[in-house]
Amino acid sequence: MGEARVFRQEQGQENVLGLQRNDLAFYDRQAARWWDETATIAPLNRLNPLRFKYFDRVVPDWQGLRVLDVGCGGGFTCEFLTHRQARVWGLDQSAQCIAAAQTHAEAGGLPITYRCGTAEDLPFEAAAFDVVVCVDVLEHVADAQQSVREISRVLRPGGLFCFDTINRTARSRLVMIWLLENILRQIPVGIHDWKKFVTPEELGEMLAQAGFKVVRMDGFNLFGSTVGEIVEAYRFYQATGRFNVRFDDDRRVMYIGTAVRG
Repeated sequence: MGEARVFRQEQGQENVLGLQRNDLAFYDRQAARWWDETATIAPLNRLNPLRFKYFDRVVPDWQGLRVLDVGCGGGFTCEFLTHRQARVWGLDQSAQCIAAAQTHAEAGGLPITYRCGTAEDLPFEAAAFDVVVCVDVLEHVADAQQSVREISRVLRPGGLFCFDTINRTARSRLVMIWLLENILRQIPVGIHDWKKFVTPEELGEMLAQAGFKVVRMDGFNLFGSTVGEIVEAYRFYQATGRFNVRFDDDRRVMYIGTAVRG
């Protein structure tokens, strides 16, 4: 079945079912079990070692850096960076997630500062951070352009923006929604809205308008580029609970990048 045909079929099913997309209430519902290794949300924690293989190319030493994690959820990335000796702040719009993150950090004696708020209106002073991290978030926010502007505002000149998100293509709909949500049920149905996915070209324009320079984006390839590779990647995950990753030119599904504030 071709990707375009799958796209039309999936769109028709959503119209019939009236399915809610970009269901952010899912994160509220998951908050109490955020750190449970058997929870639906748990696989997100396994992505940090992979994505930071990429970010570490630009930031080889995180010690002492003031880092803000936008869309921190229950604190996976915040704790990952705190263990690397960064000075970390986390922000999320979900009060339940912030409460779960604070509880877990306090139990571990980790000095993380958490705030409730949105990416479009960050409750921090200008030039407050050396690095802003925003992963698995730009495809969910109400206004991606305003979020990028706010991230630029709170970064110091020369500061770094680290991000990953999902491209808006027929393949991303096939993989992220039709396959992973509806067929394999590896992602909760309704968590993504294909219309809110952001193309690299769109994000590049947003970054330029917000004053970012030295932008780099690469494919964040967890699934492979062919049907056979996707099947193999899924079997590997089912057998091991782990992901393989490669950073390449294939940005049709997920992509990852960095940008420097001018």
